[in-house]
Amino acid sequence: MTSVTATKRSGPDGPHDGRSGRGGRDGQGGRGGRGGKGGRAGRFRRPEQPERKAFGDRAGWFLVLPALIPILILSVGPLLYGIALAFTDAQSGRTRSTQWIGTLNFQDLLHDTLFWDSFRIGLVWAVGVTVPQFLLALGLALLLNQNLRMRWLARALAIIPWAMPEVVVGIMWRFVYNPDAGILNETIRDLGLGDGRDWLTGLATALPAVILVGIWAGMPQTTVALLAGLQNTPRELHEAAALDGAGAWRRFRTVTWPAIKPIALAISALNLIWNFNSFALVYVLTSGGPGGRTRLPMLFAYEEAFRYGQFGYAAAMGCVMVAVISVLLAVHLVGRLGGGEDR
Repeated sequence: MTSVTATKRSGPDGPHDGRSGRGGRDGQGGRGGRGGKGGRAGRFRRPEQPERKAFGDRAGWFLVLPALIPILILSVGPLLYGIALAFTDAQSGRTRSTQWIGTLNFQDLLHDTLFWDSFRIGLVWAVGVTVPQFLLALGLALLLNQNLRMRWLARALAIIPWAMPEVVVGIMWRFVYNPDAGILNETIRDLGLGDGRDWLTGLATALPAVILVGIWAGMPQTTVALLAGLQNTPRELHEAAALDGAGAWRRFRTVTWPAIKPIALAISALNLIWNFNSFALVYVLTSGGPGGRTRLPMLFAYEEAFRYGQFGYAAAMGCVMVAVISVLLAVHLVGRLGGGEDR
């Protein structure tokens, strides 16, 4: 008995050696079939199922395809085709095959003064519409955010221009600017301010008149976006600023503007790009006249393609405009990310 007990307790590893048949608590030895705690943990750990995961990925792609296919067919496909067409001499009504001419169309664009004039007019139009449009929309949004009587009616009336197609807006404003029976000239005559003028055919008045229509037509969407930002601003901040003695301008500068600044930057960038690409409204109003005073880049490319049949040259113009828009987007994104704005 003494020898057996001494054998079990001898040595520093005696207790472990004496229980080697049970395998201790680490799941090794005689009870290794159950695996101790490690074995119990292993029983409750679910094995990975790669087949189910792969099926889920495929199912996700199937759900995305209905929206992805129209984008690829109607947007990405024509864009890539237009870029390829810009490096060819494609023309309408040609009997011989289209030839690859490299960057010749872009070299011609560099020396085309008419194109750069249209580009300058497009920038004037885009900035001239976007900046007043934003300022007026901001004032209207601040007004509609107040607790006014019949506010719902004012909000409904404010978005009417947004609900109208650009072609309808252009036709309506052609009647407004009509030199003989237009409401604008009739008002000028009734007020004794003169006989009026032909606003859309005058060299000095055509572009300002078209810019005014662009401001009126695009202001509702900016107003709605800014109004949504104003309504999401906590009223407690305004009340706290008022208790501190802040006036209306200071409350706007310290509370309202920081709250709506991300929305203001985003909608301004989108409006600038949208206005630079305008076509239908100006085409209905002036068709680029008089004397090219309102010929925007999109109108110039349209004329080159469908009036003169220079498809390759018009495609090169489109590539330049896409590059300009990409630069504007990059500058906007870099500015927002660099300023720490929330995306």
